[in-house]
Amino acid sequence: MAEAHQAVAFQFTVTPDGVDFRLSREALKHIYLSGINSWKKRLIRIKNGILRGVYPGSPTSWLVIVMATVGSSYCKVDISMGLVCCIQRCLPEGCGPYRTPQTRALLSMAIFSTGVWMMGIFFFRQTLKLLLSYHGWMFEMHGQTSHFTKVWAVSRSRWRGSGIWFETLGTSFGVVSWERQVGHWHLVRGFVLVLRVGGPAPQMWLFLLFPLVLTRNILCAQICVRLLSSRRPMLYSFQTSLPKLPVPSVPATVQRYLESVRPLLDDEEYYRMEVLAKEFQDKTAPRLQKYLVLKSWWATNYVSPLLGLPHPPMCVWGGPLPLTPPFLPQVSDWWEEYVYLRSRAPLVVNSNYYVMDFVLIKNTNIQAARLGNVVHAMIMYRRKLDREEIKPVMALGIVPMCSYQMERMFNTTRIPGKETGTGPQPGVRARARAVLGPSGPSPPTLPARGLHARCPPICSSSPNVPDLLQHLSDSRHVAVYHKGRFFKLWLYEGSQLLKPCDLELQFQRILDDPSPPQPGEEKLAALTAGGRLEWAQARQAFFSSGKNKAALDAIERAAFFVALDEESHHYDPEDEASLSLYGKALLHGNCYNRWFDKSFTVIAFKNGQLGLNTEHAWADAPIIGHLWEFVLGTETFHLGYTETGHCQGKANPALAAPQRLQWDIPEQCRAVIESSCQVATALADDVELYCFQFLPFGKGLIKKCRTSPDAFVQIALQLAHFRDRGKFCLTYEASMTRMFREGRTETVRSCTSESTAFVQAMAEGSRMKADLRDLFRKASKKHQNMYRLAMTGAGIDRHLFCLYVVSKYLGVSSPFLAEVLSEPWRLSTSQIAQFQIRMFDPDKYPKHLGAGGGFGPVADDGYGVSYMIAGENTIFFHISSKFSSSETNAQRFGNHIRQALLDIADLFQGPKADS
Repeated sequence: MAEAHQAVAFQFTVTPDGVDFRLSREALKHIYLSGINSWKKRLIRIKNGILRGVYPGSPTSWLVIVMATVGSSYCKVDISMGLVCCIQRCLPEGCGPYRTPQTRALLSMAIFSTGVWMMGIFFFRQTLKLLLSYHGWMFEMHGQTSHFTKVWAVSRSRWRGSGIWFETLGTSFGVVSWERQVGHWHLVRGFVLVLRVGGPAPQMWLFLLFPLVLTRNILCAQICVRLLSSRRPMLYSFQTSLPKLPVPSVPATVQRYLESVRPLLDDEEYYRMEVLAKEFQDKTAPRLQKYLVLKSWWATNYVSPLLGLPHPPMCVWGGPLPLTPPFLPQVSDWWEEYVYLRSRAPLVVNSNYYVMDFVLIKNTNIQAARLGNVVHAMIMYRRKLDREEIKPVMALGIVPMCSYQMERMFNTTRIPGKETGTGPQPGVRARARAVLGPSGPSPPTLPARGLHARCPPICSSSPNVPDLLQHLSDSRHVAVYHKGRFFKLWLYEGSQLLKPCDLELQFQRILDDPSPPQPGEEKLAALTAGGRLEWAQARQAFFSSGKNKAALDAIERAAFFVALDEESHHYDPEDEASLSLYGKALLHGNCYNRWFDKSFTVIAFKNGQLGLNTEHAWADAPIIGHLWEFVLGTETFHLGYTETGHCQGKANPALAAPQRLQWDIPEQCRAVIESSCQVATALADDVELYCFQFLPFGKGLIKKCRTSPDAFVQIALQLAHFRDRGKFCLTYEASMTRMFREGRTETVRSCTSESTAFVQAMAEGSRMKADLRDLFRKASKKHQNMYRLAMTGAGIDRHLFCLYVVSKYLGVSSPFLAEVLSEPWRLSTSQIAQFQIRMFDPDKYPKHLGAGGGFGPVADDGYGVSYMIAGENTIFFHISSKFSSSETNAQRFGNHIRQALLDIADLFQGPKADS
C-alpha cells in the first residue's frame, strides 16, 4: 500500500493524545513542481493566444509601425494625414501622464499606429479568407489550369508563412530601379516579391517602406522587412481566416440526391421519391433553409448548433417533453452530438476504430522498450500541440486545413450520459416505432466512418442526456492495464519529462508485478464496451465516491490509456490470416482490456507490436493518423534503440514505482460488469474481419491509367460488390471538409449511374476493351467531381441532415427527410490518409509502411471497407462484416475486390490502352 500514498501530501490521525499530522515531502514537492509546470503552460497558452489573435501581425510588426510613424514625424513627414493631430487634440490636457506636449504626441502616434496595425490585420485576414473561398482549382484537369487559378495560386502562395527568403527580396530591391520607375511593372513585380515573405505582415505595411525606398534607403527597407517577417504561422494561426462552410441551395441538393439514388431504384420507386422530393422542395424546405442560412451567418459552421437553443422536442410516454434547462444543449456540434454522443449503442465495433503499426519492419521485440519510446514521442507531440509548434496541414502546400479537432487529442474521455425518462425503456427501434407508427420509416441511419449511427434522440420515446467529452488542459500521467490490474504511471519527475529509458523501466515494473487483480477489477473496462445507459447508471451508483471514484478519476484524467497485452500479434506475409487476427485484437481485444471511452488506447502486444484503438466522437481518422505518423517516425529515426533492443540511455532506478489503483467493487457492480462483457463479447464474436495486402500494383500503375487512385479503388469496390451480391447498394465514402472552419466530413455517394453502367458492361463480358475504358473514364470523372463537390461544401448528406435537425426543432414533419435518413448504408468505405508529415523519405525507406486501420460494419447486412494506397506498389484493405448475416462474407468480398482490381487494370494493358 506504500505506492497508494505517494500522491497524498499529508495525512492525519485522531488519537487520544490529539491529532497526529504526517507530511510527505515528496508529495509536497510533486505538488509544487506540478503547480509551477501548470503556470508555465498557462503563460505559454496566453502568449500563443495573443500571437494567434493578431496573426498575420505580431508584436514586432506593431513596434516597427510605431517606429516608422515616430520616425516619419521627426522627418517632418505626416503619414497619418492629420489623424495624429486629431487624436492629440482629443486627449485630456494639463494633468497626469499627458502633461507635456511630447508625451501627448508620442501617445497619439502609438494610438494611430495601433489602429492602423489592427485595421491591416483585419483587412488581410479578410483577403486571405476570400482567397481560401476559391475552390475552382479543384475542378480543373492537370495541364489545363486557367489563368485565374494561376493568379490565385501565386497570390495564395504569398501567404504560406514559410519565409521565401530575404536573399530574393534583397535582389529584387537591388535590381529594380524603384525611384525611377514608380508606377511601372517593375514596381508591381517588386511588390509581389515582397509579399512572398509571408511572415507576420510585411505585405500589410509596405506603404510605410515607400518613403525609405523612394529616398534610396534600400538597406533600411530590407531591415524593416526582416523585422516584419520574424515568425511563422502556428498551428491555429489560420483558423479565423478559414471560410465558413457554405449552405448549399435546396434545389441543388435535392437534384444531386435524386441522381445518387437513380441507379438503386426502379422506375416506380424513383417516381415516388421524385414526388416526395418535389413536395419537400416546394413546401417544407424553404422554411427550414431560411433558418439554416440565418444560423450560418453568425455560427462558425452551420452544422454547429446555436448556443442556448434548446434541443428538439422529444416524445415521452404521454406527450412532448417541456423544454426546460436540463435539456439545453451540452455539446457544440450537431454532427458530434446526434451521430455520436447521443447514441446508446456500445462503442466497441459500432463506433471505435483501430490503427496499425509498421507491419513490414520491426524496431524491437521488447514490449516495455517499445512503449518507452512511443509514449515519450507522444508526449513530445503533445508538448508541440500545446505550444502550437506543429505546422498547419496544407493542401498542395498552400491551402491550410482546419486544425480544431486536434485540441482534444490528449487528456480526453467520453463520459456516459444517462436517460432521464421515467417510463419503460424499450430499444431504439421500438422507441422510434412508438413515435413514427407501424407504417413509419425505420430509425434514421446517419453515416459515419465505422459507426452504425441511428438517431434515437430525435425520435426517442424518452429523453436522455448525451455523453460528454471531458477534456482537461493537462495531465501528467497515463493509465495502464495489465493482467486485469490498473496502474497510474507518472510521465514526469518534477517538471522534467521522463526519458524513454525511464519509461521503459516503469513499464517493465508493471510487467514484473506479481500481484493479482482485486475482486471485480479484471473485467472492469467491459463497462465502457457495453451499453451506454448501463455504464452511466453503474458509474453513478458505484463510482461516485470513495476509492472507486479516485481510481476512476485516475483513468479518466489520464493523458491516454495503455494496454499491455499478454498475447503476440504481427503481420506475416506468408500467413494471410495473421493480419486479420492482428486487426481483430486491435478492434475489440477481449472486450475488457481496452478503455473504449478514452480518446485513444495504445495497445502493446507481448512481441513489441503496437496499435491504437480510437474513440470516434472527438475527431476523425486523419487527426489520429497525424499523431501516429509523428510517433512512428520519431521512434524510428530520432530516438532509436540499442543493439539489444532497449531504449537509449541509462534509467534512474530511484524513480517511484507506478501506483496500483485501488477498487472496492460490490457484487451488484460485478453483475453489471459481467452483463456488459457478455453484450460486448457477442458483438465482437459476430464481427468477421478480413485484412489483406494487395501486391500486384499500387498507386504507380493506377496513375499510368490517368485516373485518380481513389476513384479506381471505389469503382473496383462497386464491381466487387455487384459480383458478391448481384445488385448495387447505397455506398458511403468519407470525404473531409477541413478546408472550412470546424469542418469534419461529408459523404460521397460512390454508387453512380456512370459506375453502375461500367459494372454492368463488365458483367456482360461481351463489350470491347475500348468501350469499357470509355465507360470507366466516365465513371472515374463523375466520382472525382462528386468528391470535389463534397470537399467544397456542395455535398448532399450534411445539408439534408441539418435540415432534418431544424425540422425537429420546429416540429415540422417531412416524409422525404425521414426516408432519406432511414436508408441503410450497406457499403461503407473510407480511404486512410498517409504521409501527412514528412518524417522520412518513403522512397528511401519503402518498408516503413503502416497497414492503415479499419472499423466494424455499419449495417448488419453490409460491409465496412477501409483501404490505404500505401506507396507505388501496394494497397492494404480492411473488410468487416457480420457472421450473423447470411448475405455477407468478408473474405469472399475481399477476393472479389482482388479480382476487380486486376480486371480493371487489364483494360489498360497493351499499346492501344497506353495511347
